Amino acid sequence: MAEPADPADPADSSVRLTALPPLSLYVHLPWCLRKCPYCDFNSHALRGELPEAAYLAALVADLEAALPQVWGRRVGSVFFGGGTPSLFSPTGIERLLADIRARLPLLPEAEVTLEANPGTFERERFRAYRGAGVTRLSIGVQSFDDRALRAIGRVHDAAQARAAVEEAALAFETFNLDLMYALPGQDLAALEAELEAALAFAPPHLSIYHLSLEPNTLFATRPPPDLPGDDLASEMLDLIVERAAAAGLVRYEVSAFARAGHRCAHNLNYWRFGDYLGLGAGAHSKLSFPDRILRQVRWREPAAYMRQALQGSAVSSAHEVSAAELPFEFMLNALRLAEGFELPLLAERTGLPVSALQAAQAQLEQAIARGWLLRQGARIVPSARGFDFLSEVQQLFLPPP
Repeated sequence: MAEPADPADPADSSVRLTALPPLSLYVHLPWCLRKCPYCDFNSHALRGELPEAAYLAALVADLEAALPQVWGRRVGSVFFGGGTPSLFSPTGIERLLADIRARLPLLPEAEVTLEANPGTFERERFRAYRGAGVTRLSIGVQSFDDRALRAIGRVHDAAQARAAVEEAALAFETFNLDLMYALPGQDLAALEAELEAALAFAPPHLSIYHLSLEPNTLFATRPPPDLPGDDLASEMLDLIVERAAAAGLVRYEVSAFARAGHRCAHNLNYWRFGDYLGLGAGAHSKLSFPDRILRQVRWREPAAYMRQALQGSAVSSAHEVSAAELPFEFMLNALRLAEGFELPLLAERTGLPVSALQAAQAQLEQAIARGWLLRQGARIVPSARGFDFLSEVQQLFLPPP
């Protein structure tokens, strides 16, 4: 039998977590009315009737099979993502939340977010989600301009977008608007109009995304014409930051702006390298144990997922994150936050000893020397330049090949 590793041995890079991080729950609802040409998420165009009851049953079976891995841990947030979760009825969401609460201890103040698209909007529907237990709505507006919405293949129009936001503001204290920029043919004046339309609703939270041509999407093979170049896109981001700040929205993450008290708790847990259990077709999990950190992926295709989940085998693949990969995985998330992170959190969330973090410390010093990161006592904070070059900063922490 092998001798236990000596904690003082510099060659030892075993994971030893003295405390497990906070836990969130992600539930993937994969269907959309139509697949957007830029979308690389696991979403599927709905053909025929939504199999709501069968899918909800699969989710509950998936959760029950996963319980031994999270037994006794309390959940701080729940996020229904997609796809278009608002295709599911408020009654179905209420029943699923009840099934979740019966099996997992949710914190009393747990945030419950549901993604909704204006194309599935019906008046009073958002209030019904609130009554079902959803506390936060995230609306995939993307644009308030009909021409732009057609160019990116959205199923809703500008009038539906405005009606959905108005209803959300009446039903929820906290809601988010998703807005895209660098759209086909868009210039600064058009973006200014988009921001004026979005900020007129005084959203508590705003998420901003650059339209990008992702692999395995329709736009990757057939790019739309007149996409703004890099310089114009950079000017657009500067304009967004300026207008958001003037409206009282603080940029707390690379793509997220919020008023005080309205930051997304679920996403903050991701960015602080917390744990999450993912249920549903193609969902990902990150789960920590005292001696290892595990990543899992569920079956991707909805029919296969439902079949496998009901048989108790929803997970299609799983792997233990190596000690060499953990600093990069931590930085990939934590450096997205404007507030950065406290250095002790790096050791706490990765479970690595100081000796195994020496390379990461050297890479931090390199990023500080380049002006990408700032040291503020025990806190590491990205500079304004570091936010602009975030990918380059994160790549510094890649493990050697």
